[in-house]
Amino acid sequence: MDVTPLRFKGGNLEILDQTRLPREEVWLTLETREDVWEAIHWLKVRGAPAIGVAAAYGLFVAVRYLEETDKDAFIAAFRETRDYLNSSRPTAVNLSWALERMEACLEAQRHRTVAQIKEALLAEAQAIHREDEEACRKLGENGLSLLSPGMGLLTHCNAGALAASRYGTALAPIHLGQSMGYGFKVFAGETRPLLQGARLTAWELQKAGVDVTLICDNMAASVMKNGWVDAVLTGCDRLAANGDGANKIGTSGLAILAKEFGVPFYMFVPTSTIDRNAATGADIPIEQRRGDEVHRLWYARDMAPAGIGVYNPAFDVTEAKYITAIVTERGIVRPPYEEGLRELFG
Repeated sequence: MDVTPLRFKGGNLEILDQTRLPREEVWLTLETREDVWEAIHWLKVRGAPAIGVAAAYGLFVAVRYLEETDKDAFIAAFRETRDYLNSSRPTAVNLSWALERMEACLEAQRHRTVAQIKEALLAEAQAIHREDEEACRKLGENGLSLLSPGMGLLTHCNAGALAASRYGTALAPIHLGQSMGYGFKVFAGETRPLLQGARLTAWELQKAGVDVTLICDNMAASVMKNGWVDAVLTGCDRLAANGDGANKIGTSGLAILAKEFGVPFYMFVPTSTIDRNAATGADIPIEQRRGDEVHRLWYARDMAPAGIGVYNPAFDVTEAKYITAIVTERGIVRPPYEEGLRELFG
């Protein structure tokens, strides 16, 4: 399984443009802060963990050529760039988390020369990248402990290798299981309106040799009713302290269906995605995106009346009561989540 969403190669940040998949695999080199902002905002790189890694590298790339003789000016430019990149998307907490880590690195090194600070910032970005890969593998191992060979699994959006440094979050146990001969049967919801399930998850799992079937989002109840789904696996872009989780729009509906049909619903959440400052899901900002993504983006011609109003939230919040377990790299958390998540952080 050699899919990866980004790489830092020869001193350059390169991303696999996910807006071009599955038709073509195009790698882009991001050289300026505007390149990085645009790549994150327009979903050329996406998925909470991958956004965090891209932001960390992107912040370094954006400041590496700044003047080295005036440290105060460098620090001011660094912080202005950090705030600019943080504005690219509001919901995925890994974005601000990674930028805050880079800020902490700067603070710890500010007594040194600008050249030395730049070296430290690159090392911190590389550490974030490496730690994310390690966390995703542990997520996969922990998730696999909840599953059995031959299970039917339903997933939503893309929480795989394209959304993280490697393996992914919710797809990590599927990738690991595939290498161990588990023979999972996976149903991938198309994930309207941006079709991450159809364009990305179906492509990624097919590429890995997984038995994957694409379904429209409104077919989920039917496959559950048929008894073809033994578990629902999703990722998460921000988890509140009480266990409410924001993920791609449509996730909460799947959780409600799963509860109705007695199917366990597992949310895969790296600890970097847990926002302990958000008491509940009501504290999570929900990104609103442009309306033409719904009725024009993927069509040869407009599929709605001219001038129609469109409501297009990018995420919804799944209430903790619908989540069977939260899978993290540090272990599996079960209700009551507020207590379990506190214990997770010691």
